[in-house]
Amino acid sequence: MIFATVGTQLPFDRLFNSLDTWAETRSAQEIVAQTGTSEFQSSRMDVRRMIDAPSFRSLVKKADVLVAHAGMGSILTAIEYAKPVIIMPRRAEFGEHRNDHQMATAENLAHLSNLRVVYSAAMLEDALDEALNTRPVDIQHDQISQTHQSLLSGIQDFIFAEAQTPARAHHATLAGSV
Repeated sequence: MIFATVGTQLPFDRLFNSLDTWAETRSAQEIVAQTGTSEFQSSRMDVRRMIDAPSFRSLVKKADVLVAHAGMGSILTAIEYAKPVIIMPRRAEFGEHRNDHQMATAENLAHLSNLRVVYSAAMLEDALDEALNTRPVDIQHDQISQTHQSLLSGIQDFIFAEAQTPARAHHATLAGSV
């Protein structure tokens, strides 16, 4: 099962249209899509605008692969459940977000194992085919913990590097002296 999620902000129809096109030739694959504010509809997917937290976690746990925007909550949940995640960052130029911070997030996390960044429909199709055709490896709990730690370390490095920019460091110094 594929679980696609984009949070609750602006519509992200580019991701859903790409997924729908992929699904057109793969009718046997179950897809659940949390579409947020989008009006997107599909006869090939179980489309849900909003999903409560327990259902969200259940869907991630059940999924073979998670397809998401480059939102940290989606990425961290995929890591928590050791699920492969394909992220397509929202782009401001297409009206999918107010700025391109998701592009920066994707670029900084692209090196992480179990995470694949895609920027187009063709890349999404290739990534889905690869993720679904890769046989799951019998991974021991220690290996999963190491993978989780590696992913979490990469994300923490990215987040804390952003927090240490000169302007933020200066602001933190001023805030601490008040």
